[in-house]
Amino acid sequence: MNTEGRVQRTAQAVFAPGEAREDWKILRALSEAIGNTLPYNTLEELRSALEAAVPHMAQVDSVTANQWKTPESNAVTRLKLQDAPFAYAVPNFYMTDTISRASRTMAECVAAKDENLKVRDAA
Repeated sequence: MNTEGRVQRTAQAVFAPGEAREDWKILRALSEAIGNTLPYNTLEELRSALEAAVPHMAQVDSVTANQWKTPESNAVTRLKLQDAPFAYAVPNFYMTDTISRASRTMAECVAAKDENLKVRDAA
């Protein structure tokens, strides 16, 4: 499902290399190994089980209308908005993955960016 709420289907573009498996196949094998086997063996069976559990998942490429609920009407969630301004949740986006964090070049780029910001803010 995309961020719009539209159910989308995908098709396999390439086969996984070596012994790699699709995520659902890994979970299915794990469920069998722990003695609580999931009730599907194919992608079609998985999609049927998903559609049985969540019926609107069968409505491919359409948006299901939902009843709008304000935070006050939701007993589970009570939102209290703060007066603080919005801020980035991740202070340094460029170093959020292990490859970038392990890269000497990326470390130098981030240091240069930080130094550039200090110079700009001081001016």
